[in-house]
Amino acid sequence: MEAKTKNRESWLAAAFAALAEGGVDKVRVELLAKTLKVTKGSFYWHFRDRTDLMGALLESWKLGRIAAIKEQTRLDGREPARQLRDMLALYGGSKPRGMAIELAVRDWARRDPDAERIIAEVDRERLHSVAGLFAALGLPADQAFARAYLFYAFAFGQGLLAPAAAADRAELVRAICADVLVPEARAAE
Repeated sequence: MEAKTKNRESWLAAAFAALAEGGVDKVRVELLAKTLKVTKGSFYWHFRDRTDLMGALLESWKLGRIAAIKEQTRLDGREPARQLRDMLALYGGSKPRGMAIELAVRDWARRDPDAERIIAEVDRERLHSVAGLFAALGLPADQAFARAYLFYAFAFGQGLLAPAAAADRAELVRAICADVLVPEARAAE
């Protein structure tokens, strides 16, 4: 094992990979050092302890998810309905590592109040941002929020089902669900 150090981002990337692979219990300093081919001492240049690493992991995940949703829901000249459909396609399994991390963080939040707080912050931002797209379609605030809630229930619910359950019909199912979830824009009344 080399005595060199890795930067903080390398440790976080390795921690995210471990989280995706085996959940929060797989994020252990010894395993990460082995993966990075460095001594465990390298870790302490960047983090006080595992708790510090886990806090940094949560913060990094939160900032990344909030930045992503703000970018995905920014009105960019596309019709809001198109943006919503594009987001459904994005969440539709094209990024299995991202979904694995999402599910691992949600599982972690069931046992850890800090993770639970971070999930709540991210979910609030996601629901607010996506509800904004539904509102841009002409839906009243309560309906826009309810559609955003259903949107995320579907998007993340897909990750809970066995990948092979609808593999032969995944695109068709996603298209039908998009038709149900995303209404056509309403004319101004």
